[in-house]
Amino acid sequence: MSRWKALPSELDPRARHLVVSLRRLKDHSGLSMRQLAAKTGYSTSSWERYLGGRSLPPKEAVEAVAAVAGEDPTRLLALWEVASAACAGQPADTDDADSTPPPVTPEAPARHRPARAVIVTGVVALVLVAASAALLVARFAGDDEGRARPPAVSSAAPAGAAAPPTVPSYSCRVERVGGQWFAGLSRTQDAILATGQAGAQVAEAQCLLRRAGFPPGDIDGIYGPRTERAVLRFQREAGLVEDGIVGPHTWGALRG
Repeated sequence: MSRWKALPSELDPRARHLVVSLRRLKDHSGLSMRQLAAKTGYSTSSWERYLGGRSLPPKEAVEAVAAVAGEDPTRLLALWEVASAACAGQPADTDDADSTPPPVTPEAPARHRPARAVIVTGVVALVLVAASAALLVARFAGDDEGRARPPAVSSAAPAGAAAPPTVPSYSCRVERVGGQWFAGLSRTQDAILATGQAGAQVAEAQCLLRRAGFPPGDIDGIYGPRTERAVLRFQREAGLVEDGIVGPHTWGALRG
């Protein structure tokens, strides 16, 4: 097994999870760095950067190393998506001279970007149409003498006043159904949860962690440091890979 150097302290935790998983996969494959480069088409220097936490690997490189190791790439690709979102905006690794796959920038897949652009354009157009209609109504709607009616007095809050934030409230209703534990917030078996995420699925995991004896703090649906530490302790006790990410294997252990 390789003696790996410590990862950079400034490396985002989500990117760290991906790198640790790739390191373990390389160790289990028994391949040297040179052999890994020859089998995947990415140079030795590239893999040194990827596995050293200095550069986010392209998605194709993650798929290639999974194929070489004979592993299902689903979980690694899910980790890559989380790490890519965390590293969005950082420069891509492009100096891989002897690799054939194209470089991948650490951002959302390109197929999603046009859809977002269409949605934003549609929203802007809708706002412009509504504003134009309001101006026309104000200009032509008048009283009998042709004078414009004064604007109606609104009872809404002042424009500068911020609306009070709404904080979701979650309660655990843990019960065993069909041999599995559920907390009444989500029935997912394979959602990928990591630091920075929020919602009912996170609250479901928090409830099940508390039931298993690994309290994550408040059941607030926020995947913060306390929840991550609880997941790591649970994974260690359950004999799972300790990556602090709730995936299919951790869900299976939490619900089992």
